[in-house]
Amino acid sequence: MLKMLSLSYFAMMCLLVAVSSIVVEAGVRVVIYDNRTTEVAPPPETPSTDDLWVTLEDLKRATGYVIKPQGVCRDELCFPIPSGRRSAFLSKKGSITWFNLSEFARLLRQPVAHEAEASVWYFGPRPDEQNGFISSLAAPDFKLPDMNGKPHSLSDFRGKKVLLLTWASW
Repeated sequence: MLKMLSLSYFAMMCLLVAVSSIVVEAGVRVVIYDNRTTEVAPPPETPSTDDLWVTLEDLKRATGYVIKPQGVCRDELCFPIPSGRRSAFLSKKGSITWFNLSEFARLLRQPVAHEAEASVWYFGPRPDEQNGFISSLAAPDFKLPDMNGKPHSLSDFRGKKVLLLTWASW
């Protein structure tokens, strides 16, 4: 489990480095959510925090979430905004409503990586998504090449006994 999380964070950081080289030149903010990359509008003024504030339109484009009376929702999944903390999540500047995606990630205990210089934000899977395989005891599928470069996925071996050997230098 710990190795899987370590590999996820390593992959996340590699993706941040790759995207950040593109973003620095363009001067935009980039959100990577559910492995989908979206450019978002800059805030109207630089906030004093390291949080990511996005417009409600960018929230929907980047994450698929929308604000409803029930809370922050995507399809049938809704997360209520805690009472008394609405201002930590929503802010109105002129005619535009801004949403604090960083605060939302903290509420969900969702891992976040931020490369400030390049203005790239990566949001990892929520804990319920990370650990969904534990209830079924089925290992998550992945694909890796063998010594000859031929790709193999774990699902290719379903129904067979498999021994996985892993090693890391850290």
